Amino acid sequence: MGIKFEVLHVCKQSGARLGKLTTPHGVFETPIFMPVGTQATVKTLAPDEIKEVSEGLILANTYHLWLQPGDELIKGFGGIGNFMQWPGALLTDSGGYQVFSLANMRKIKEEGVYFKHHKNGSELFLSPEKAIEIQMNLGADIIMSFDECPATTHSDEYLKLSVERTLRWAKRGKDALKTNQALFGIVQGGLNEDLRRYCANELIKMDFPGYSIGGLSVGESKADMYKMTKFLNPIMPFDKPRYLMGVGAPEDLLENVINGIDMFDCVLPTRNARHGSALTSIGKVSIRNQKYEYDQEPLDPLLPSSISQYSKAYLRHLVKADEILGSRILTFQNLLYLKTLMKNIRQAIKEDRLLDFKKEFYQTTNYKQANY
Repeated sequence: MGIKFEVLHVCKQSGARLGKLTTPHGVFETPIFMPVGTQATVKTLAPDEIKEVSEGLILANTYHLWLQPGDELIKGFGGIGNFMQWPGALLTDSGGYQVFSLANMRKIKEEGVYFKHHKNGSELFLSPEKAIEIQMNLGADIIMSFDECPATTHSDEYLKLSVERTLRWAKRGKDALKTNQALFGIVQGGLNEDLRRYCANELIKMDFPGYSIGGLSVGESKADMYKMTKFLNPIMPFDKPRYLMGVGAPEDLLENVINGIDMFDCVLPTRNARHGSALTSIGKVSIRNQKYEYDQEPLDPLLPSSISQYSKAYLRHLVKADEILGSRILTFQNLLYLKTLMKNIRQAIKEDRLLDFKKEFYQTTNYKQANY
């Protein structure tokens, strides 16, 4: 198992990286967006459909699969891929984000995190070793260190303690790994540049095969997010993949690629689809809007897919009627749009014109003004 990564080209105009990521279940050009399959499913899509709207690398969620159906059950199938009949590559997170999102239901201790089950209230405990054990059972190609994802509003004093704990947990997780799965270290530190630099440098000393940036896109401004990825760009190892966790708005993908990021994931395209929000070649479309009631124009005439040719009026009807087909079509559309965007970004990097592409992107879409 394990992975290999190489930088193929650096855009002369922007400094963005074109890379090749080799995994046991596929070879991928980066930068890449990875759809999120939290519960071993990209919501509303079958595996054959996921193939069409992804590059072949998707995510699954350690915390949720641990609770249901259980990592031991999935291990009995030979891993998530066999369980969900997905032939492509997989990445799992560590459960660290749930330390952030379930803040009112957990206590952080040195040994790990004590949770209450988010549905039934039962007692749970997740440690760096347990997170690695679960991920070994799940069998993804790329796995994550267990970390604390602190809110950016915490004091510098708290953030320093949190970063030190995340580093100790990273070492414990690395020591616990008994497979050839590629384990990434996660850079934390809020919006404090000194702590981010320190965390990155300490993780680099541990020599992980890749590095994630966590704790961004958690409520801070886009300007602060971009500032931090730009700051970390020269600090992160050139010859290893950089993964910005939980980021998926089209403009954020583009800006962070320019700042040296290779890998992205986010629930935004699938979640927004279920709420009637479409990502298209001309920008964000809120399909519930009454102005689309009689609109016979296709949702996205510029995207080469029959799915994108349904009229806005028909899609508005499906969404307002709570028809599952509406969610399916918009999920397919949103992920296919991001796949196409990333393909176009990679092409622009190859041709040393990513800043020109960025200018055209903002001139022809509404993403700079979009609210999600």
